[in-house]
Amino acid sequence: MTSAERPFRFGVNLITVADRQSWLDGARQVEDLGYDILLVPDHLGFPSPFPALVAAAGVTDHIRLGTCVLNAGFYNPTILARDVATADLTTDGRIELGLGTGYVRAEFEKAGLPFESAGKRVAHLRTIVETVYGHLDDYSYAPRPTQSHVPLFLAGNGDKMLRLAAERADIVGFTGASTDRDGTMSLNSAADLEERVRFARDAAGARADDIEWNLLVQKVVVTEDREQRTAELHAEYAPGLSVEEFAALPTVLVGTAAEIADKLLDIRARIGISNITVLENARDEFAAVIDILRR
Repeated sequence: MTSAERPFRFGVNLITVADRQSWLDGARQVEDLGYDILLVPDHLGFPSPFPALVAAAGVTDHIRLGTCVLNAGFYNPTILARDVATADLTTDGRIELGLGTGYVRAEFEKAGLPFESAGKRVAHLRTIVETVYGHLDDYSYAPRPTQSHVPLFLAGNGDKMLRLAAERADIVGFTGASTDRDGTMSLNSAADLEERVRFARDAAGARADDIEWNLLVQKVVVTEDREQRTAELHAEYAPGLSVEEFAALPTVLVGTAAEIADKLLDIRARIGISNITVLENARDEFAAVIDILRR
């Protein structure tokens, strides 16, 4: 199966936990809406990923549960291996381990951790991956995860990060955005994203069609007036791009549910991205797009 033929999987990144019941109700709703993956990011001020995912497993039947993505700089690899194994064991083998280098300087400073260069952060992430999977792949290790292999999801944008992802990951994620030294994010053009995908696929070589390619969508607006809403969002999100360039962004989906579905089909056909993650605020309206693509 080529990447262009791989079935879609859809995930939603959840961050809001008002209380226990609202979180559990939200998890049930994600599954009921047809999503394949419930994801939790890893930022200070947001819920702790593994407790939130384990709680969600208790009220759902089949949805996969993932981190999108853990900040490797926050973790000791041996302790993380224990947490991953325990989470997989207590969710009946539904965990997908997402990892990244971390990119927000202020979060490192708040945690009392050094904010190293990008190269050093990638090197630390490599150590995390090698140590965690060294433990998980050792059948004498305890506790044992339920899955024989916990899927590894690595996400980023830079050359070193994408080389590591192409070498090791089961799922490779693209943010479609660049960050400055302090972690401020700006959206990349469609051409920039496609170049990053080509770079990663070339680095993967023979593995390219075995990898599942993911995109984090930054904005979803289901509307009958695509042109007007695109113009409004352009001014807010990416004034440095032309309106035409903004409309072409794979990370911004604006239009009717059918138009958005067509855009995602085109993205999959052209660059092989079939794993789509949306943010929490798009959870409900994006479900209409999922329904069209399932049919």
